[in-house]
Amino acid sequence: MTIAVDVERLSKRYRIGELQAAYGTLRESVSHLASRVTGKQHRSGYEEIWALRDVTFKLEEGNALGVIGRNGAGKSTLLKVLTRITTPTGGRAEIRGRVGSLLEVGTGFHPELTGRENVYLNGAILGMKRSEIRRKLPEITEFAGVEQFMDTPVKRYSSGMHVRLAFSVAAHLEPEILLVDEVLAVGDAEFQKRCLGRMEDLGNTGRTVLFVSHNMQAIAQLCDRALLLDEGRIVRDGPSEEVVAHYLQTTAGAGSSRTWEDLGEAPGDDLARLRSVRIVRADGTTADYVDVREPVGVEIAFRVLRHGPPVVPKIKVIAGGRIAFNAMDIDTRWSEPSPPGNYVATAWIPGNLLNEGLITVDPAVVSIDSPKLHHHFSVHEAVSFHVQDPGEGDSSRGIFTGQWRGVVRPLLEWTRVAGEARDSDSN
Repeated sequence: MTIAVDVERLSKRYRIGELQAAYGTLRESVSHLASRVTGKQHRSGYEEIWALRDVTFKLEEGNALGVIGRNGAGKSTLLKVLTRITTPTGGRAEIRGRVGSLLEVGTGFHPELTGRENVYLNGAILGMKRSEIRRKLPEITEFAGVEQFMDTPVKRYSSGMHVRLAFSVAAHLEPEILLVDEVLAVGDAEFQKRCLGRMEDLGNTGRTVLFVSHNMQAIAQLCDRALLLDEGRIVRDGPSEEVVAHYLQTTAGAGSSRTWEDLGEAPGDDLARLRSVRIVRADGTTADYVDVREPVGVEIAFRVLRHGPPVVPKIKVIAGGRIAFNAMDIDTRWSEPSPPGNYVATAWIPGNLLNEGLITVDPAVVSIDSPKLHHHFSVHEAVSFHVQDPGEGDSSRGIFTGQWRGVVRPLLEWTRVAGEARDSDSN
């Protein structure tokens, strides 16, 4: 397989502050030069920040790579180095193929030129012939939705018009490698949907895509692989589903499993204590992420310490900071007091119920004292997992590529009757 992007030990250092005044005396200039020659340069006048530090990866031709991380992690700097906007401090980056890039709104556009002229200018920069650009022009303008403004200088465009035309140019002038930063947030929901669809089409036709985004669903859906950057370093590299789940869980502070080895330190009271909790798939394996169409289990292992009132396992499921639902096992097996010993209860959440995104779970064991519940233990956000939709059209989202709002997204049964609606009151 041909390597389209080859990055080895790439580093970029920025200096915050000034070494000296813009205009100094001859004595200061000579002193500064001598310090540099002798290696005794005074460095207290600035602070060094490494935006990238020893970044190494290879991207094969025809694959889509997502880059994620917190603000300031080095994502945009990486793309600027790859597009030669910024010079690296160390390492090397080699790109094999014609590159189309969209890093910031209007990058590469001349404000005094019209939209049409900028399309031809960008095509020429990419090495395309004028006839090729002319053939693509109707498709570009239709996608961007700025047909009536193509002969207007782009300095008069709104930010939305700017980004629509910029993305359309970058995506339609047949780049072999497309580099896209988090600019799609400028467009409206319909435009974002079309952009993601276009990027997916490019990936399906063998083009190479490197996509920086805070939209975790888009990363999981469009990219086969993802990099997680933190303070300029790659801390995770693997399948996009796993990297996205790890990032979201790290941000939330909860993983997919948790164990308390010392029962005396475990959550609980003198009746029941929690031993472990984990997210499981149908085959019993621990799950960091799950397909939205598949069931997922919350396994709670606990110990009953003495004879006492009946206890019942319970979970609280939280999505997007809101309670999605509470659930407990209402089977009669919990209606009688449980003798001392170890117990494992698993709550199964059906597929096509939870919406995409990060889900956290509060496991608990309670006694029922109607109308109240007495909690023997309840651990807030003890575990988490990521729900993702592979976008294959058979989930409750169907062929829609956007994001449903809400904490649940059930697949309901629908009926259809052909013909005109009938008045139920008529006889």
